[in-house]
Amino acid sequence: MTSKNLSFPRQHARTQRFTLGAPRAFTVSPDGTRVVFLRSASGTDRTNRLQVLDTGTGEERVAADPDALLGGSAEKLSPQERARRERLREGSAGIVGYAVDEAVELAAFALSGKAYVAELRAGTARALPVPGPVLDPRPSPDGRHVAYVSRGALRVVGAEGAGDRAVAEPEDGHTSYGLAEFVAAEEMSRYRGFWWSPESDRLLVARVDDSAVQRWWIADPAHPGSEPAEIGYPAAGTPNAEVRLFLMGLEGARTEVAWDRARFPYLARVHWSSHGAPLLLVQARDQRSQRYLAVDTESGSTRTVHVDEDPVWLDLFAGVPAWAPDGRLVRVADEGGARVLSVGDRPLTGGQLHIQAVLDIGASDVLVSATAGERAADPETGQIHVYRVNELGVERVSEGPGVHSAVRAGGVTVLFSATPDTPGTAVRVLRDGKRIATVASLAQEPVLTARVRLTEGGARRIPCAVLLPTGYKESDGPLPVLMDPYGGPHGRRVVAAHNPHLTSQWFADQGFAVVVADGRGAPGRSPGWEKAVRDDFTLTLDDQVEALHSLAGRFPLDLSKVAVRGWSFGGYLSALAVLRRPDVFHAAVVGAPVTDWRLYDTHYTERYLGDPAEQPEVYAASSLVTDEGLSRPAAEARPMMIVHGLADDNVVVAHALRLSSALLSAGRPHEVLPLSGVTHMTPQEQVAENLLLLQVDFLRRSLGLPRP
Repeated sequence: MTSKNLSFPRQHARTQRFTLGAPRAFTVSPDGTRVVFLRSASGTDRTNRLQVLDTGTGEERVAADPDALLGGSAEKLSPQERARRERLREGSAGIVGYAVDEAVELAAFALSGKAYVAELRAGTARALPVPGPVLDPRPSPDGRHVAYVSRGALRVVGAEGAGDRAVAEPEDGHTSYGLAEFVAAEEMSRYRGFWWSPESDRLLVARVDDSAVQRWWIADPAHPGSEPAEIGYPAAGTPNAEVRLFLMGLEGARTEVAWDRARFPYLARVHWSSHGAPLLLVQARDQRSQRYLAVDTESGSTRTVHVDEDPVWLDLFAGVPAWAPDGRLVRVADEGGARVLSVGDRPLTGGQLHIQAVLDIGASDVLVSATAGERAADPETGQIHVYRVNELGVERVSEGPGVHSAVRAGGVTVLFSATPDTPGTAVRVLRDGKRIATVASLAQEPVLTARVRLTEGGARRIPCAVLLPTGYKESDGPLPVLMDPYGGPHGRRVVAAHNPHLTSQWFADQGFAVVVADGRGAPGRSPGWEKAVRDDFTLTLDDQVEALHSLAGRFPLDLSKVAVRGWSFGGYLSALAVLRRPDVFHAAVVGAPVTDWRLYDTHYTERYLGDPAEQPEVYAASSLVTDEGLSRPAAEARPMMIVHGLADDNVVVAHALRLSSALLSAGRPHEVLPLSGVTHMTPQEQVAENLLLLQVDFLRRSLGLPRP
């Protein structure tokens, strides 16, 4: 069956949201001659291959092909690797990640529990004879060794396969070396637990002890003969894993790195380069204080390089902290009502930009991604651009409306750009600002076109996206409305790109006016905008209502038929909408919702709502299971479909079950759709397809709409 013959729900599911076949995970060699990346062979092929682009000729070649390496046998994943991929929201197969040496000559990756290396110039790949299952193999900067984790031990082997040995072995079943703990991977975007020295002679290694973390059990009710899976889950207000850091020689000699772990228990970032001593960013548990620490590699002692304090919370950013080549500290900070880039003691940007991430730190400039700040002349709704920043000023590298990002090395920049009018992402390879090559995408073309209108709504100028049915005419009259938010902090849905709006367009084509609104808490505007939700998640609902009512004057919205759908925080927001504002919202699809914030993890929840023991009233006010809406007259009850994966280890199914119990006790009708074997993602093709179809059927029934 060709893509033209597929329905959108089937195509969307089969292509994993059109990510299959799209190039990703780019690395540029320091001499600028090679670009390394991952890509599968087609828009429906899940198996990623390691590819190399020659920037001189523009030719691509395969450096490692999983099908050839495995001899056609099926890939086997350990429970640890499955959990790691869940934290990464990784649904593809084959080579899903890789690491390289300093010269980008040697790549290492895990495949089916084994460690492999690929010589990137020669185009050859081979397995290393080491014990498995292997996690996160990484070459030393000089390419002579590969470090990896197996069964909680950090091990090192020669790049040719000789001399394998354990550098650190776990003391018991609760201890591991070289891996990120749950909240680091889930909430801090720190997915690794060891770092090579620039000289390749030792490593910084995280030791995680989760013995104090409470135990939860996730059962599979569809298979009652299977034992429940035991997980350590640090729910809000409960103990975290203990994380310590060691300097380790290749033969096992160790020195502990010392800092005030009682006051700053979170190891958020580690940076080790030739430009300075190892650099740590450690956070207090309330995330209102953090320290940048330089490590003495002989004694393990640390000295404070910089201190950040914030009365609300401190955010973490990709690419920082780091040392510039001249030894100055590069960081992103909230200063003067703006999110700025600072190098040394000097902020290099102001209120015109809202920094999102640091992409590369060069000798004469810093490459960043940023949105237009609140003080910018043009709000550029939904756009993210790439900028070069130095003491002389700011220069925009990316062109045209869209969402842009980049990687850079050796005078070569790989710029990837998604635009509102074109499906997918275009990847251009630039030298001195001129295109020298492109990296082709093999992703499928969607069978529909998203016609998104980016705008702002209400007095707060809430960023919004509006989608109407394909071919809609003004004479068709007002349309039932579907609000389609994420709506929570650190989640952005209103973006100037095509593919993120495809599902919303499909719902629009079923006869709805779809509205996506990014209210307070969402990134992209200012620190104050994001931090307004501290101690009160219900503000996110206020902004959805404001956006909806403000847009009704400009778009054909039938406010007598308004539904809302969402997943994760969006699922929470959807349930909150029909419980708190049944006068506005008339039906809700509630996907994988957090219903009781005491059951969600520490680093995320305490950042926004504090310690539940100290602020129980804050947790109660934002909870769905103690919600005031449950006490409303039953006549005000709005239809609700609750959807949850039974294998979800992030937002566990207890959230949905507690909400259902509370609704039942209040005599409020609702539907529950349990997804057997499904995690917080829904990668299974048939499940993902049918989930879209069932939502539309529920919305039509609930709003009293005719079937097509």
